[in-house]
Amino acid sequence: MTVVPRDAAGVAGTAGRAETAAATIDPAGTAARTDTAATTDRAGQAQTVRVGVLLTVPEPLGSCLSRWREVFLDPLADAVPPHVTLLPPLAVPAGSLPAVEAHLSRIAASELAFAVTLCGAGTFRPVSPVVFLALDGGAGDCARLQDRIRSGPLASELAFPFHPHVTVAHGVDDAVLDDAADSLCGLRAHFAAQYLDAYLDAGADGTHRWLPWRRFALVAAGPPAGPPAGPPVRPGCA
Repeated sequence: MTVVPRDAAGVAGTAGRAETAAATIDPAGTAARTDTAATTDRAGQAQTVRVGVLLTVPEPLGSCLSRWREVFLDPLADAVPPHVTLLPPLAVPAGSLPAVEAHLSRIAASELAFAVTLCGAGTFRPVSPVVFLALDGGAGDCARLQDRIRSGPLASELAFPFHPHVTVAHGVDDAVLDDAADSLCGLRAHFAAQYLDAYLDAGADGTHRWLPWRRFALVAAGPPAGPPAGPPVRPGCA
């Protein structure tokens, strides 16, 4: 699935330009504190909003991984673009969004684009019913980015150590998770990480609906050297 940004109204009048294409950020295994989606004052104006930041897997690899999620009956297969989570959903004051935007813009402007290699499947079970693709290349870059992002207006602590990954199955039966792990244990794929994607939660009444908000180019360099993004190479499992 490809998320196509389109300008739309902000969240509760505070988000500025948000996007209409809905998505859900899946922070499995790296959850930060879990605040409510948004809080409002008596006038109905948002006091806090939830922000998430990720590296979206580009096309054509993104669609390929989305199809795998459909095969594994993941209930979020049609709602979430494949990604590496850099900032799990975090509640911030609505009035701090300009500072958040400036913070992410400064980080992106000082970071090089880099190559990511996905290699093999892992799981967070029994802590969380998740099967994911592990990073064989680019993990250090992701770790540095998430550490920089979780500072300033997005300062936060993680509930679990940071473990960069791309989820391929989540919240399904153990038998399906086993199948996902077996099917993708030999997968190897590459993509170029060139953008930070920030999302806002437009949900209400305890539900979450994530809208693309801002995209920040890693502008300190052009596309990284290395294999281009493409369909994964999946040799047979031993």
